[in-house]
Amino acid sequence: MTAETPALDLKEAGAVLAAESARFASFGWMRGTSGNLSVVLSRDPLRLAVTASGHDKGELTPDDVVLVDGAGAAVAGGKPSAEAELHARVAALTGAGAVVHVHTVASVAMGRREEPGGIVFRDLEMLKGVGLPAHDVEVTLPVIANSQDMKVLGDRLEAARDPRMPAVVVAGHGLYVWGTDPRRARHHTEVVEWLLELELTGR
Repeated sequence: MTAETPALDLKEAGAVLAAESARFASFGWMRGTSGNLSVVLSRDPLRLAVTASGHDKGELTPDDVVLVDGAGAAVAGGKPSAEAELHARVAALTGAGAVVHVHTVASVAMGRREEPGGIVFRDLEMLKGVGLPAHDVEVTLPVIANSQDMKVLGDRLEAARDPRMPAVVVAGHGLYVWGTDPRRARHHTEVVEWLLELELTGR
């Protein structure tokens, strides 16, 4: 959500998240009921629309969304994803307007290889897709250990994140990516996943 982007209501946000989920599911990045997406509806107080728990992400409807507060607790709707708290933490920490969590093979495989620490990228044209120069820059995609406690995971993300890289890999689990709005978050997700696939196949 940016100054140029009008705030969505919950139903509109549900339609956006359903479309984005279907796109990611078509890539095989949200198999079964895995993964979750969110979009910020307001900043003060912080409110997010988050995809509902337990739904096939390729078949979401505009109603399959839950309104949560800054702690990830449901305000309206059904049961949010168990990771809604982390979505809210990322939105508050980074100022992001949308957060994407996908379970891609490349992110899980590379996370296992690189934990602890991160994955370094340099001299790649695709870095432009996350707002970086293609050359003469080195950036690290952080890799953090997984936890079922979202506060612990959020603390790890906050400690490890690089403000230049709008993403973090959770080892053995998947990828969190964010952007100013759902479209930008989608682009960042596609770019970071491309970088991970390149690194995985290149090795």
